[in-house]
Amino acid sequence: MRDRISDFRLDNSDLRKLWSVDPKVTFLNHGSFGACPKEVLAVQQELRARLEEEPVRFFYREWEPLLDDARSQLANFIGADAQDLVFVPNATTGVNCVLRSLSFSPQEEILTTNHEYNACRNALDFVAERAGVRVVVAKIPFPIESPQQVIEAVIQQVSAQTRLVLIDHITTQTGLIFPLQQLVEELQARGVDTLVDGAHAPGMISLNLRKIGATYYTGNCHKWLCAPKGAAFLYVGRDKHSQIRPLTISHGANSPRTDKSRFQLEFDWMGTDDPTAYMCVPEAIKFMGSLLPGGWDELMQRNHQLVLQARKRLCEVLEVGLVCPDEMIGSMAVIPMPKALENGDFVSLHDQLLDKFGIEVPVIPWQENPRLLVRISAQIYNRLEDYEYLGQALGEIDSV
Repeated sequence: MRDRISDFRLDNSDLRKLWSVDPKVTFLNHGSFGACPKEVLAVQQELRARLEEEPVRFFYREWEPLLDDARSQLANFIGADAQDLVFVPNATTGVNCVLRSLSFSPQEEILTTNHEYNACRNALDFVAERAGVRVVVAKIPFPIESPQQVIEAVIQQVSAQTRLVLIDHITTQTGLIFPLQQLVEELQARGVDTLVDGAHAPGMISLNLRKIGATYYTGNCHKWLCAPKGAAFLYVGRDKHSQIRPLTISHGANSPRTDKSRFQLEFDWMGTDDPTAYMCVPEAIKFMGSLLPGGWDELMQRNHQLVLQARKRLCEVLEVGLVCPDEMIGSMAVIPMPKALENGDFVSLHDQLLDKFGIEVPVIPWQENPRLLVRISAQIYNRLEDYEYLGQALGEIDSV
């Protein structure tokens, strides 16, 4: 594989050919669902062919060693112990597994923020309503001037009744990197467990889950790691393994095996499914890490610098202000819309950008001013010219 991609390293237009992304679309939305490189998809297809060629042999002999190898390589990449990791289809499932496994008393509180991802907030509200638990929302300001404002807003809402904090590592709506390690330390000092929605973090920023120290952490592999869709992980602290169960109870619940923990036995097999997305995680890690001479560190830094350049250029063109400091951005950034567009309809603006200009970029409604945000992503196949074209397009749209 390395020989085949070596010729593409310095030319972004050629790099884009390594993906199946529509060449007619200016694709600035890697953050929503990721995009899997052709090389990784080819490996998945080979695995699927093996599975279908002899399903019984695959599931009885090949499946578990492949899954364990993928888990081990992922653990090395994210700074975790393999025995504390299980695969799940997506981070939302990981959040649900934890919330729906824990028992809460009516007098307890669960704390989250006003930046929490809607799907996970819905799961939180569902569990809280059934248990009679109060949900407390820490209001983190936006625009924001400092990571310390996140710490202050969250800690201010912690009480003697706070049982758990559900917190994003990188927010979906506003693209902010929260100061997670410091926040976890502050909460641990107060005896509060943390459930981290790290959907965007793996592959966007360097991760060390041992150092972060969260009680629970879930993240997607199909976004910035560029694995196939349906690959994510759930990390559970060693002392909590026995409390967390999968959403589907299956054979692992009464397995007589003693070579693995009940935690992994239950999550690893929840019924017949296509596990090949999980098994492609090592290939995705290897492939993306081979695209630049400096490996993953250079790739993450390159994407970070590109998105900073892009948001600066867009803010200048649209005559709007920056909404957060550079240190709170990874490979995504949000741009507030100018006065002419700020109160428009987000669906209409998205559709105009796609249908008239061929630009795929998320337009996000926010509950306060600024009320309309465009969130740009930067992956290695993107160029600064892509964002300049977006700025030109936004300047030509009169209203939404």
